[in-house]
Amino acid sequence: MSGKIGIMAGGKGMAAIAAAAFFAVPAAASGAECKQERAVYIDRDGAYELRFTPLNSASATASNQFKVSALKTSVVMEGYVVPSEDPVRAIGILMFNCPEGDVTGADLNACTVWQGAVYGMDAKGEMDNLQPEGAVAAEKLVLPGLGPAIRESSAWGEGKASVAPWDVLVFKECAT
Repeated sequence: MSGKIGIMAGGKGMAAIAAAAFFAVPAAASGAECKQERAVYIDRDGAYELRFTPLNSASATASNQFKVSALKTSVVMEGYVVPSEDPVRAIGILMFNCPEGDVTGADLNACTVWQGAVYGMDAKGEMDNLQPEGAVAAEKLVLPGLGPAIRESSAWGEGKASVAPWDVLVFKECAT
């Protein structure tokens, strides 16, 4: 009799595990099911996470905003993507510990970690400028020179970032 109870309990345990696994799966398993302003990306080493957040402003000059976290540290960098012309590009800027309030160009230069083109890649591997909020999230992001720039910035060092990310980040999930 005790063998039968053990089997039954084991069956219920497996059903609970299967149900938990089903409900733990993110709502969007690919960028195609997520809007760019909710997309979360991770680097290939799992050391960095890039998380987009809504701008919540119709008059913003930026097309996207995001935060890059060096996981397992307290380093969180703030970023924006702005459209440029001639040639048309999505240009990103990533900053760390910028002063609040009135700042000078020198202040901004001192806290800028990285600046460059931001490309989105679709499921077919085709690359284009990162699309603005409201668009379908890219499957991958390409931020050329991100890793070396972080290594040369004030976000790098003891108690800060100590692993340079790859320049390609892969869609992880859709934030709620």
